[in-house]
Amino acid sequence: MIVTVASFKGGVGKTTTALHLAAYLQTLAPTLLVDGDLNRSALDWAARGNLPFKVIDEKAAVKFARQYEHIVIDTPARPATEELKTIATGCDLLVLPTSPDALAMGAMQIMVDALHQLSANYKILLTLIPPHPSRVGEEAKQSLQKIGLPVFKSGIRRYAVFQRAALEGVPVNQVKGDSKAGIAWRCYCEIGKEILS
Repeated sequence: MIVTVASFKGGVGKTTTALHLAAYLQTLAPTLLVDGDLNRSALDWAARGNLPFKVIDEKAAVKFARQYEHIVIDTPARPATEELKTIATGCDLLVLPTSPDALAMGAMQIMVDALHQLSANYKILLTLIPPHPSRVGEEAKQSLQKIGLPVFKSGIRRYAVFQRAALEGVPVNQVKGDSKAGIAWRCYCEIGKEILS
């Protein structure tokens, strides 16, 4: 399976999502993460520590792709129309992470409008959801469902442990001594299960 993670806005957890989906899929079958983002954030994350899967840049993808059952692709932020067409048609599922704030949701809507013209298979993932008692995540999900957009049942909560994982160069489930690590990991496991169902 090829899963691509794309967004028209930075800072919505695109690389974090790509990395954790790869970590989840790796628990099931050999998984490759292709870092196609110009910032090379996934490669930087990998260089800081020890990830349980291989991370390469897009130039090396052809060489390694056949060796893996699952491929997750982290894309550049705000891809051009032609790039978006290639991204959307070259995968089994396009995951669109967005935080539930107005600016991110607006950028995501622009991307969805472009994807509708391409008949792409995509699903929206709400990320950086504020903790309870805030209902902004649930409200954003309901408003997306109301207009008929495909949204993951689960979402990704905003936890500081994700930053710690990036600093340590590991997936969040390998961060020691943080009570939120297990909860944060389960968020991505739920998304992974939904992708494969």
